[in-house]
Amino acid sequence: MTNSASQVPRRTRVGLRVRTEATDHRRVLFGCDVGKFSSSSLGIMSTKLWDLDEGFGTSLKMSKAQRLETGDSAMTHSMLITAVHIDEKSGKPTRWRIENSWGPDVGEKGYFVMDDEWFSEYVYQVCADRKYVDSKLVDLFDKGEPTVLPPWDPMGTLA
Repeated sequence: MTNSASQVPRRTRVGLRVRTEATDHRRVLFGCDVGKFSSSSLGIMSTKLWDLDEGFGTSLKMSKAQRLETGDSAMTHSMLITAVHIDEKSGKPTRWRIENSWGPDVGEKGYFVMDDEWFSEYVYQVCADRKYVDSKLVDLFDKGEPTVLPPWDPMGTLA
């Protein structure tokens, strides 16, 4: 069950809150669509990994919502954020170190690098300690009205 999405602020600073948790040396569990713009041999998750628009001669870009609505994307895997690189000038995260569960023969000894754009496009769920979550979301979780999702809902695909 989840609380009503209409009550959740449209833009939350999830990336910045996860950054704080990661810089506190805490691992952060997240759910994502690991098959998109991801190379298990290179250990890289980046929207710049392949230039599909150039290869196909047309734009294949869909919004995150469109990818979910059409079934092009869904949460398929969970992993751990173990560190974050912060840009010195902007103070914003640029890339994240990811621990995968596929063993040491994948990525770089089981670790991947995820860029921040990939985080925005393909991360769908973050499990964070309550102390790192905006108080409005904590209140919604504690007091909000739960909504039961249908079994085929893309937000219910991560086991």
